[in-house]
Amino acid sequence: MQLHFLEGPHLRQMLLAGAALLQEKKEEINSLNVFPVPDGDTGTNMSLTMTAAVREVEKAKGELGSIAGALANGSLMGARGNSGVILSQLFRGFAAGLEGKVKASPLDFALALQEGVKTAYRGVMKPVEGTILTVAKEGAQAALAAARRGGDILAVLESTIRQAELTLERTPEILPVLKEAGVVDAGGKGLICILQGALLGLKGEDLAGLSLPPEAPHPVPEGTGEGQVALAYQYCTEFIIKGHGLDLEKIRLQLSELGDSLIAVGTGELVKIHIHTNHPGQALEIGLAQGTLHDVKIDNMAEQHREVLAAQPQEPAGSEPESAPQDTAGTGEDEAEDGIGVIAVALGEGIAAILESLGAERVVDGGQTMNPSTEDLVRSIEKSRYNKVILLPNNKNIILAAQQAQALAEKEVVVVPSKSIPQGIAALLAFDPEADLETNGREMTAAMEGIKTGEVTYAVRDSSFNGQKIRAGDILGLLDGKLSVMGKEPAEVVLKLLAEMVEDSGEILTIYYGEGVSSTAARELADRIRETYPQCEVEVYEGGQPLYYYIVAVE
Repeated sequence: MQLHFLEGPHLRQMLLAGAALLQEKKEEINSLNVFPVPDGDTGTNMSLTMTAAVREVEKAKGELGSIAGALANGSLMGARGNSGVILSQLFRGFAAGLEGKVKASPLDFALALQEGVKTAYRGVMKPVEGTILTVAKEGAQAALAAARRGGDILAVLESTIRQAELTLERTPEILPVLKEAGVVDAGGKGLICILQGALLGLKGEDLAGLSLPPEAPHPVPEGTGEGQVALAYQYCTEFIIKGHGLDLEKIRLQLSELGDSLIAVGTGELVKIHIHTNHPGQALEIGLAQGTLHDVKIDNMAEQHREVLAAQPQEPAGSEPESAPQDTAGTGEDEAEDGIGVIAVALGEGIAAILESLGAERVVDGGQTMNPSTEDLVRSIEKSRYNKVILLPNNKNIILAAQQAQALAEKEVVVVPSKSIPQGIAALLAFDPEADLETNGREMTAAMEGIKTGEVTYAVRDSSFNGQKIRAGDILGLLDGKLSVMGKEPAEVVLKLLAEMVEDSGEILTIYYGEGVSSTAARELADRIRETYPQCEVEVYEGGQPLYYYIVAVE
């Protein structure tokens, strides 16, 4: 079989098959995470990005250039994580190379692959070799060489795959961190899966057993069978205490006996309170004993839940709603207010509540293993009530998607490149609604610079680190995203991390405990930390984050 020209139907079949094979191999790709922690999500991010792309391709009509354009647009809006954003840039350049074409010669095809590589390199501020970029670059070079030798489309694609596979095997030699972990680059592996699937699709080979994943789900409210919910505490109570010499620890201790989801943050002059309780009056009395009360807000959560359920359309079991209600608030159908809204990305009810209590207008679900797409971020930006927006990604793997959303949004947006929840909180504390967008961006970025972040999780596979053997189930401590210490118990690892993080007296240590940690265990750990670092102020909050027992901030 020879194929001298690539046309629209060929490209469509290539992309569908590539997406299907990537979906089949995504867990294998996820397992190539450099550190053996449970946030290996490269395969998932690439698969979701590819799925969004082919959904657009399936809807596209017309010739080759139109199909390629749909690929670029779908991947751009559906991009998740750094790997997904880079993949979307590869597709964007590839589509530019085929723009306006009804069919492509082998040389046209190879040059389009080259254009994809150039676009992807331009789209990354500091390109790193030994990654998907290198695999794509050397694969495209092989494609061009094959086309110039007179190869047909199949020969060009086969040459691309052969060289990409050779380059992938070399990635540990190019990037030392891969060699240390004993893995090849996950993004490069994902790209090869797409190319291999594309070749199968182009040849018309049987792809039985392979299928696209469903579209990424959107969060929906949960309820019991009767539409009722059992709440341990009925009233969401928020207020601000103003005074002099406010004792934050005493306030927190007294309020902790009244309910859950407690957040108490602030200074000696101002403390913000959020608590779920059955006795809001008692909570207010505790605040009143310390100072004056301001911005008091009490919501009956059970009543709110009933109203939400009553507003939802009732559908027969298993049926599909004809259309979803459209949220027009802040989407351009209402006039946006003059001002600045802050949108943050986070996982964990406690962390989301903290961000909101500090002034975040919206919190987008996302973090480790669940990166929001570019489209998710654009949608949140456009729904803001304000005409200017500051975006806090709070994860290094979401920054590229945030920057892509910044470029696509109709509103004026600044991305403050926070790499962790503690950095995002520090940035948010520096937000001044009276200052302009540029000043806020600058001041918020500066505020997070001195924050050290520790994260405690567990190993998902056997590995090695600095010559030490790591066994699946071992507790791992990451310092600013890099594996630093290990142990057998989460509390032990927190103390080891702090030994590397704490330098001076008078520092503030903040502990956010995850969904698998009890408040008792967190308080006991805080007491041990206070004994070890009596010169430091120690604060503990329920973060509710998945996968990470503790997130620790030192400032």
